[in-house]
Amino acid sequence: MAENRAYEVLLIVDTDTPGDEFTRLTETLQQIITDQGGVIVKAENMGRRQLAYPINRKNEGNYLLLEIEGTGREIAELERRMRVNDQIIRYITVRVDEDRRRAEKFKAKRARKASKRPFSSTSSERRGGGRSRGAASDDEAES
Repeated sequence: MAENRAYEVLLIVDTDTPGDEFTRLTETLQQIITDQGGVIVKAENMGRRQLAYPINRKNEGNYLLLEIEGTGREIAELERRMRVNDQIIRYITVRVDEDRRRAEKFKAKRARKASKRPFSSTSSERRGGGRSRGAASDDEAES
């Protein structure tokens, strides 16, 4: 069995599309993904936004972000359907699982380095630090 991968699909829908057709289009795309064996992690309607440059004489579009986990078969079918749909102005699919794994690795490495620093908060607590210089301990104060 193929391993599951994480994808982000961002698509721009024409602003002339009525609200009920936009929700129907969103549900149809989600149904395609689930029928092909994929799992939708997040579906976020980012709303109406200005385009960076005019596309088909349009200056605005409705943005939709889908986070998908699957084998890639559902992405191929999804892109095929989006390519022939006139309501979808643009779309982009990005595989993000490798980037997230790499980011977690760097984050863990940074945390290990930070714990080894001599004056980090975690290392000063281990040394019994936290006291300022010249402050006497309880034992020293009694003598």
